[in-house]
Amino acid sequence: MTIKDNLKSDQNFAIKGVVRIIGENDRFFGPGRLQLLENIIATGSISQAAKLMGMSYKKAWDMVQSMNQQVIKPIVSTQTGGEKGGGTIVTEEGKHLMAAFKQLHEEIQQSFDLKLQEFLAS
Repeated sequence: MTIKDNLKSDQNFAIKGVVRIIGENDRFFGPGRLQLLENIIATGSISQAAKLMGMSYKKAWDMVQSMNQQVIKPIVSTQTGGEKGGGTIVTEEGKHLMAAFKQLHEEIQQSFDLKLQEFLAS
């Protein structure tokens, strides 16, 4: 009898995990930072991005600073004041990081799904 054979038929199982890229001294990237960058793209503002996440501006700023300090080319670029006012953008490097992280997350989830099927068949 396999594990799956011993389960009630209405059971639906999944393996879930959180993917985070951790540097030597600090977190580099994960789901929270991905969401922050997506919100910055949507709003053009760290403050508004933080608000959408129910997060303080300081925490969001610290996350941006942490990411930017761990790379050569910034992930997020800010511009203060000026003729058009301030604003924040996610750079091309940041957008590349976001896409690569989403791909990594998808591949890991597919691996989890495969391993779960192997586990249930044992």
